[in-house]
Amino acid sequence: MQALNNINFDSLIDTFVSLSAAFILGGLIGLERQYRQRTAGLRTNVLVAVGAAIFVDMANRLGGVEGAVRVVAYVVSGIGFLGAGVIMREEGNVRGLNTAATLWASAAVGACAGADLILEALLGTLFVLAANTLLRPIVNNINRQPLDVVSAEVTNIIYLIALRSQQKAALSLLEKELERSNYPASDVDVRPFGDEEVEIEATLAITSVDGDELDALVARLSTSSMVQQAFWSPSTTD
Repeated sequence: MQALNNINFDSLIDTFVSLSAAFILGGLIGLERQYRQRTAGLRTNVLVAVGAAIFVDMANRLGGVEGAVRVVAYVVSGIGFLGAGVIMREEGNVRGLNTAATLWASAAVGACAGADLILEALLGTLFVLAANTLLRPIVNNINRQPLDVVSAEVTNIIYLIALRSQQKAALSLLEKELERSNYPASDVDVRPFGDEEVEIEATLAITSVDGDELDALVARLSTSSMVQQAFWSPSTTD
């Protein structure tokens, strides 16, 4: 019977508004992530935002503001475990940090919605979307600039295996693809590879790269008949 006594239609409407706001705002954040084909897309961000809103709204109703504040603290720390699950390490590159941070922000938006701070949740959503969209061109532009130091902790190298008779053509193709992708090479080295082939090694001038873009570049190189094999790899140096 306690469940019946807890029914409060005014409170139920308030909960509906909070969860609806979390659903919509989490969906806006998730749409941007889904569009970019990230690990945590539309559904994940909606679930994170709505879940945070449910916990905070429940604590707000049962324990008042003080109880809601304690639950928010648990949400802040607990969402870190979910974020850690989307961070991957592939061949020396760490990926998923931005997705994990976006999930953390989605939880914050949901917590605001659950605490009946709808306008604050909307404002938070706008700032998260701005960070993931407006700052992207700036970050890409900075990452493409050559590093003005003698040595770098990480260098990225593209390898090409080609026949010796087609060495010049393969070098020309590599230079065109690097220029097309706006990845300047600081050094290009050619060495013998077996009896009839050569290995072309192009060290990129920038240390921060987009793995997906380099994968696409290598894929284009691999389709050429003059290229026997193409791949890229990060290298750690002192």
